[in-house]
Amino acid sequence: MDPGSGVLVGGQWRKGGNGTFDVVDPADLTVVAQVSDGDLADATAAVDAAEAAFATWRRTAPRERSVVLRRAFELMHRDADRLAALIVRENGKSLADARGEVVYAAEFFRWFAEEAVRPHGDYGSSPAGGTRTIVTHRPVGVAALVTPWNFPAAMATRKIAPALAAG
Repeated sequence: MDPGSGVLVGGQWRKGGNGTFDVVDPADLTVVAQVSDGDLADATAAVDAAEAAFATWRRTAPRERSVVLRRAFELMHRDADRLAALIVRENGKSLADARGEVVYAAEFFRWFAEEAVRPHGDYGSSPAGGTRTIVTHRPVGVAALVTPWNFPAAMATRKIAPALAAG
């Protein structure tokens, strides 16, 4: 990706409001990459784009959501060496730890691919008696989540996978 293209929001490139910044390898201080630096307007646009996509995604059949998540799992395994090398360079982890993290991170996609197709809810007597209640779960909307720096892949997939599985 070309940082000059800006940030990708809703399938469209937009100029990053803060220009670009260097990602530096903490081991030797070499520049790993230059990336776009979004600003508040970019973040707001991303939330708006996610909200627009949410209307369709929440209606996506659980099996189809499961297939998407399973594919993400497979792609992470396919690209595990490349992803681990990137984690080493941008985070400073040992290669063994980075490889372990990629496998661990991918597992969240597999786990929630399986969970996506399991119906969740409850059916039973109402507390007052005389009627039955049905409880269903529906996605509530877009979530913005902050992740720590020390497990860059795993903490992202740990949040992304269940959100996508839930719709």
